[in-house]
Amino acid sequence: MNDQTSADTVLELESMIKQGMSTLDRNKQELKKLREMMESALQNDSAYRASSQKAKEAAKEKGKAKLAVLENPATKDIHEKIKDLSAENKELIVGQSEYLREYARLSGTNEIEGDDGEIREIVYVAKLVKKAAR
Repeated sequence: MNDQTSADTVLELESMIKQGMSTLDRNKQELKKLREMMESALQNDSAYRASSQKAKEAAKEKGKAKLAVLENPATKDIHEKIKDLSAENKELIVGQSEYLREYARLSGTNEIEGDDGEIREIVYVAKLVKKAAR
């Protein structure tokens, strides 16, 4: 591929990305309006409001019951182990992602065989994030 063709391809991709971003932004705004309309319709319905209030009260009771269970040392310990293991898994996933990217780059393949003999494919997920948000 020559430089001009590459440059044209990059410009076409950039245009498609920008068009997709604009469409997503418009759709998000439309969804926001529609959700507000739906919420308004729900709040204007007395049966829904009554059910919603009952659900809130039930959720409060459930929360109180959960806190009471978590006061037990055994369940408090289990809860802490769950939080710790979840945090560790998040860290492992981030590290694994970097290892997979480097493995794919160095090996030239996007597949790897696990210890269980199963072939797994390395996939990438890309998304746009506002630079100021990072």
